[in-house]
Amino acid sequence: MKAVTVRSPGGLDHLQITDREAPGEPGPGEIRVRIHASSLNFHDMSVVTGVIPSEDGRIPMSDGAGVVEAVGEGVREFAVGDAVVSTFLPPWQDGLPHQDNFSAVPGDGVDGYACEQVVRPANWFTHQPSGYTHKESATLTTAGLTAWRALVEDGNLKAGDTVLVLGTGGVSIFALQFARMMGARVIATSSSDDKLERLRELGAEHTINYVTEPKWGKKVKALTNGRGVDQVIEVGGPGTVPQSIDAVRIGGLISLIGVLTGTGGNIPTAKLMIKQARLQGVVVGSRRHQLDMIRAIEASDMRPIIDSTFALEEIAKAFEHEKSGQHFGKICLEY
Repeated sequence: MKAVTVRSPGGLDHLQITDREAPGEPGPGEIRVRIHASSLNFHDMSVVTGVIPSEDGRIPMSDGAGVVEAVGEGVREFAVGDAVVSTFLPPWQDGLPHQDNFSAVPGDGVDGYACEQVVRPANWFTHQPSGYTHKESATLTTAGLTAWRALVEDGNLKAGDTVLVLGTGGVSIFALQFARMMGARVIATSSSDDKLERLRELGAEHTINYVTEPKWGKKVKALTNGRGVDQVIEVGGPGTVPQSIDAVRIGGLISLIGVLTGTGGNIPTAKLMIKQARLQGVVVGSRRHQLDMIRAIEASDMRPIIDSTFALEEIAKAFEHEKSGQHFGKICLEY
């Protein structure tokens, strides 16, 4: 079968298309899946470029969607022909988080889905949303689920709440869509006026260009009549958290999801304390969260925003496009 591997020490020029032996029949509790699509995430970028060191020859990509080809003994949830999609943290089936590393994450600690076939435990997958294509489903398991967990599972989002989303990457776009789906208002930021227009088309009530409005936290407060937003989907990290603290309401939630501005820096802790706000780290979600998210999607008409699609052999080109920052929504691989 065709597969992509990352050669040490990483880098897009170290991605190799290889021919590997196809997996055999699934064992008890396992399924064999023909993978048809994946989607790019910041975490995947960190693996393939060597920022996150991985085993030499690792198959990257943490999202995988495809069709069940065979089922092992004892599998009842899936049948041959079912459309399925992977989970990001397979050991986290339900309950509270219990893992603080990526040792079991496909495409990082174990081989991922940049390949044509896999044999994995059945509970590493869920059914795809009804009517979704493989590439649409492949956008859900990292970016979609991160936004869902932050807003709904941790944030208890309700109609009438106000959410601030930063930028136009996959998590932020999903957060906008889920918030609107559930009757919440959205304020969105970007450095591009063209992208701000697209955010308004998706339902953002207010938009802010953070280049021309560098103190956007105060602008958000003004747009909410001095109250602040109920939740912030914080993807920037230390460079943007101070503005997010300005933007959030007293007792609100800042979901720390990304570190685009770095992994360390000065945070105004006194201001966070006075605001009595929560700064909550979020690393995707559990399989139970994914099942809940898919059930909500199936009760709506929400579809993922896909920026572009590349063939598996074009994976380096796809990551170059991600690095450019020109995309709006998700970048997918289809094979």
